[in-house]
Amino acid sequence: MIGKEIDIPTPAGTMDSYAAHPDGVGPFPLVVLFMDVWGLRAELFSIARKVAGRGYYCVAPNLFYRDGRVRYEKRNAEGKMVSFETLPVEKQVKLRGYSTKIDRPRCKVDIAAVLDFCRNEPVAAGPAGSFGYCLGGRAAFYAGQEFPDRFCANASLHGTWLVTEAPDSPHRLVDHMRGEAYCGYGANDRFATPEIVAALVQAFAGNSNVRYRFNLHADAGHGYGLPDRDVYDPAATEADWLEIFAMFERKLARSAGNGPAA
Repeated sequence: MIGKEIDIPTPAGTMDSYAAHPDGVGPFPLVVLFMDVWGLRAELFSIARKVAGRGYYCVAPNLFYRDGRVRYEKRNAEGKMVSFETLPVEKQVKLRGYSTKIDRPRCKVDIAAVLDFCRNEPVAAGPAGSFGYCLGGRAAFYAGQEFPDRFCANASLHGTWLVTEAPDSPHRLVDHMRGEAYCGYGANDRFATPEIVAALVQAFAGNSNVRYRFNLHADAGHGYGLPDRDVYDPAATEADWLEIFAMFERKLARSAGNGPAA
């Protein structure tokens, strides 16, 4: 296993990132891991290595790089990262300010930069996948919608603002996507109300080019899929991983020299 911190050049500056991939020369199918509001950190590096252990080149970019190397951790007495709502109001405002800047145009620029960088890495040129947490779940939709010829297996875990009134809301552009998509929701997450879940089901129903699956996890809250969190739900997270890895197995070719999976 190879894990390394990398710098990805973009038109807006240098995007610090982390990449992990198996030993050997590859090439390996690309999987992009999109971070949550807490920023790029060791917890996500570990998740990237987990994905790499299944035969993929996993890169996790710092989507906040325009504001610097933003990493924030606040832990409780048990050493677990606390939920966003427990932070002081001024800290919530600051982090939310970073998060709201991660829109479709910025993500399109940054994802294109990742793809350019990976041309010189042991990355296969074929189908790619993505997954993300919180704001990263929204970025995974952007990847599938802005680069449908490349990203054909995309997963959003406790994603935020997937259904909005904006004309470019992720649910409004589902018809741009191809391949497969998966969403993991927490039943106690305000970003996964019954109306939001239903709106996404309806949106995907109108696109026969995408196979959509989702899990609505009872008793899970926002952030349940991150192992370092105070709200971590192991059973819900394992159910998500089963879906995600099965999707990657179907859509991405893991062996060097193989073409697209069936």
